[in-house]
Amino acid sequence: MAYDIFARFYDLLTENVEYGKRAGYYCGLLSSCGEQKGILLDLACGTGTLSVEFAKKGYDVIGVDSSVGMLNIARQKCCEAGRDVLLLCQQAEKLDLYGTVDFAVCALDSINHLPGAGKIQAAFDKVSLFMNKGGAFVFDVNTVYKHKNILANNSFIYDFDEVFCAWQNTLNDDMSVDISLDFFSPGKNGLWERSYEEFTEYAYPLEEIEKMLRKSGFSVIGIYDDLTENPVRAESERAVFLARKE
Repeated sequence: MAYDIFARFYDLLTENVEYGKRAGYYCGLLSSCGEQKGILLDLACGTGTLSVEFAKKGYDVIGVDSSVGMLNIARQKCCEAGRDVLLLCQQAEKLDLYGTVDFAVCALDSINHLPGAGKIQAAFDKVSLFMNKGGAFVFDVNTVYKHKNILANNSFIYDFDEVFCAWQNTLNDDMSVDISLDFFSPGKNGLWERSYEEFTEYAYPLEEIEKMLRKSGFSVIGIYDDLTENPVRAESERAVFLARKE
């Protein structure tokens, strides 16, 4: 399944994310809609670092991800932190919960990983279906600007004791970016083992995403520059949406 190899090295490659600060930022946006605590859906929760942070802040957390590898790491983190987080292996566009939620978060450009506008609309529809009226939904997306000017056709190298990663991007005409990851990690007998993962990130104009939200029954409260409550800028690399279920 996609991202299972990526899961082994994901935390190393995202060690600069400042998860505690980011969780506080998301929770601040959520609480601005009225409700302070309740059931929170962490959609595309990955290795569960944010899920644990949300649980520490008093939310009842449901973590959903399509990767078994990611969820295995998330389960270990939740156990080590002593946090009771319900983890479900589901695709975002096929979300199927046991009840409704008060809040939803989809962080770190996970929306960009959904393959096409139809999948994004389906995911928004599912979040809306399982969200209580008045509930708040926060998610971020990599912008078209970032795809065109930052990710583009660039290559990146990550060199850690545990892994050497060669990251290669290919920018397509529709502003999607094909991403190829080569991992080299220490193996047995002093040899290095190579593993490989590839996926595509998709970018859409923010007004198109806003239309999708409204079609799914959300009102858009704000679109912000990352980690701020300032309006998103033309040069913003990441846009953060705050929406309320009507």
